Amino acid sequence: MNNNVVAKKIDKLGWIYIQNKKILMARSYNKSTFYIPGGKREAGESDQAALVREINEELSVDLMHDSIVLFGEFSGQADGKAQGVVVNIRCFTADFSGELKANAEIEEIAWLTYADRHRCSVVSVQVLNALKEMRLID
Repeated sequence: MNNNVVAKKIDKLGWIYIQNKKILMARSYNKSTFYIPGGKREAGESDQAALVREINEELSVDLMHDSIVLFGEFSGQADGKAQGVVVNIRCFTADFSGELKANAEIEEIAWLTYADRHRCSVVSVQVLNALKEMRLID
């Protein structure tokens, strides 16, 4: 193995939405793992614009721009990728309008608790750990 190879990094944005001490999570078609809804920026897009677009595409709701607040950043092994491929997810909270429903590549949305962390991606578990520590989820 060539030790000079720089590990690939995937940069993503995620939306943390909590209701009744449960977090909204998404699962794509042909995947078994749940993750924080969101996605990647397109060229020239701000974090907020990309997050609004991705959440609308995945969950059919409109995030309210003036309510978007940075929650934190989390990094870990990317789900379903070669060892050493790291995903970095910058997470935000925000209010929304519309009705939540799975759309595009999303097959299922679910309200999960800390006890469901075995069903989630590595980085999503880090988010769940932080939310549990802050007593925001059960």
